[in-house]
Amino acid sequence: MALRIIFMGTPDFAVPTLRAILAAGHEVVAVYSQPPRAAGRGMAVRKSPVHRAAEEAGLLVRTPERLKSAEEQERFSEFRADAAIVVAYGLILPFPILTGTTHGAFNLHASLLPHWRGAAPIQRAIMAGDPETGLSIMRLDEGLDTGPVCLIERVPIGPDETAGELHDTLAARGAGLMVTALAALEQGRLVCQPQHADGATYAPKLDPRETRINWRLLARDVHDRIRGLSPSPGAWFEIELNGKRERIRVLRSARTEGQGMPGMILDDRLTVACGEGAVRLTQVQRAGKRPMSADEFLRGVKLSAGTALG
Repeated sequence: MALRIIFMGTPDFAVPTLRAILAAGHEVVAVYSQPPRAAGRGMAVRKSPVHRAAEEAGLLVRTPERLKSAEEQERFSEFRADAAIVVAYGLILPFPILTGTTHGAFNLHASLLPHWRGAAPIQRAIMAGDPETGLSIMRLDEGLDTGPVCLIERVPIGPDETAGELHDTLAARGAGLMVTALAALEQGRLVCQPQHADGATYAPKLDPRETRINWRLLARDVHDRIRGLSPSPGAWFEIELNGKRERIRVLRSARTEGQGMPGMILDDRLTVACGEGAVRLTQVQRAGKRPMSADEFLRGVKLSAGTALG
């Protein structure tokens, strides 16, 4: 028997789960997403990826600014749903929403809880150099990713894998894991275990001050920072071109051998010395330009060995 589902999500990461729930035959009675907002160079008002996907599927979409009012909470309960499924929604759910369905609210979180609770688990796992991460299906409570965990799936992180690549892998695999959880819930077999507070770590939202590359770090840490911030917001350094300072985003790098003052270019392949070891910048992006290889970049920007990047 299909479940009546309220789906709550906003970005691209949540879209595969919405589509997988529909493909599994469940009835999505409503989709909640963040309101349309101005974005992009022209600051045009845009609907969220989940909003667009829901409309394409002919689903009812609701975009309240907040869920704290009694009126919003009453509207939510009137759907008489079996469960709410939450994937990167972006709003804190008050208690009447958490308890406003028969079985409660279940969240897909992109980490192995209680590791990397919070807003940026994918980026933080890579920036920390973790060899693996995963997905957790959690029954939501009023804490920050503290609810009991129902299902977990482990996912390795490649040594050169970027946050963008890992995001896509986790989004696809998370969709399947949520369908598995709903099947177990439907059959009365879903068991959720309390999280252990020991070993909990947090993944706070990225701070713009973290994105500038600190060449004094170990090469391993510089490499992990670059790939953890790729493709967005992107790690960066500055150089002077035509008398102006220009910010260069680094999208890919590789650890390599080399010694020198931190931030010094060591060769004609854009190898840069770090506090220990070196990294070779393999894909970069100038402001307003498309991403390009280091070779292509160096054909237009002359940076010779011995140049200091700061």
